[in-house]
Amino acid sequence: MKYFRSIIHFAKPYMGYAWLNIIANVFYALFGTLAFVSLMPMLKVLFQNATKVSSKPEFQGLGNIGQYGEDRMNYYITQQIETQGELYALSWMIALVISTFLLKNLFGYTAMYFITFLRNGVLKDLRNEVYRKTVALPIAYYSEKRKGDTIARISSDILEIQHSFLSILELLVREPLMIIFTIVAMLLISAKLTLFVFIFIPLSGFAIAYIGKSLKQKSGRVQKEQGIFLSIVEETLGGRKIIKGFNAQGQFQERFESSTRRFFRFSNKLMHRQSLAVPISEFLGILVIAILLWFGGSMVLVEHSLAPEAFIVYMGLAYNILTPAKAISKASYSVKKGNAAAERVLEVLTTESNIKEPENQL
Repeated sequence: MKYFRSIIHFAKPYMGYAWLNIIANVFYALFGTLAFVSLMPMLKVLFQNATKVSSKPEFQGLGNIGQYGEDRMNYYITQQIETQGELYALSWMIALVISTFLLKNLFGYTAMYFITFLRNGVLKDLRNEVYRKTVALPIAYYSEKRKGDTIARISSDILEIQHSFLSILELLVREPLMIIFTIVAMLLISAKLTLFVFIFIPLSGFAIAYIGKSLKQKSGRVQKEQGIFLSIVEETLGGRKIIKGFNAQGQFQERFESSTRRFFRFSNKLMHRQSLAVPISEFLGILVIAILLWFGGSMVLVEHSLAPEAFIVYMGLAYNILTPAKAISKASYSVKKGNAAAERVLEVLTTESNIKEPENQL
């Protein structure tokens, strides 16, 4: 987060889109949790496991909100079955599930729609500012800095900022809220099982974060080498007559091929590590689910302290919490990766324009 404040300064003209994105993400997280919770009444009808409640339940405080919600749901199911029949009640439950998932995806798209204006707007303004600064700097600046390196900063480095720093804006609200809403629903279903979950989910998150951290060094090497061979290309195009006059084509060819060989080697190592992150994270997720199946299954089959439909919904919620947890873990790697790109871009923006020109400059 070292350079985040300097970059986020460019987002001020687009703060209206940021607030709209936050509002949409709040509803996305809410309906993302309700989408799984809404499966419970449908499963109760299918399993014919709904407790018949003939009298309307009364709210008795926040301490009893979980039982109140269950009684309220059983009361509604009972009324629908007695008046319209089980098939009609099942149809309403299915419609409820479809509606919640539809609203979740609708607000998810709305959030992405608004954040697009902010991300691309910051990208545009940052590129314009770097170009303005590049033109304003004296020629003496480029006697020490390669032109290809400057091109890499205004293209790939700024694009890296978009994929790292600006991606955090999507995670600041959506993923934490999704985790909070999901944990609340899990606690209401079973506090005992939720406490058991908290032991294993952080383990997978730490493992994924460690994998992301190991990618940092290799990613920096790839970006640096890309700037080197772009500089060689720029030097070649700008000095073709001199190269041909001194018959230096072979020397430049060797320099370029040496750079691309290093880029090839560094890119392979980076891609291999990135490819390894996916199967490891998937395996850790399945491992957590397997442990939950064993512990939760004992509560359903042995202790009889948890209803089967509640356990199925709980499993869906537990899996639902893994995605935002992994996204937050990966965000730390994105910030570190974006710091390197932001440092290179801000170096241009903060360079003094009063560099002394060479005396023999025309």
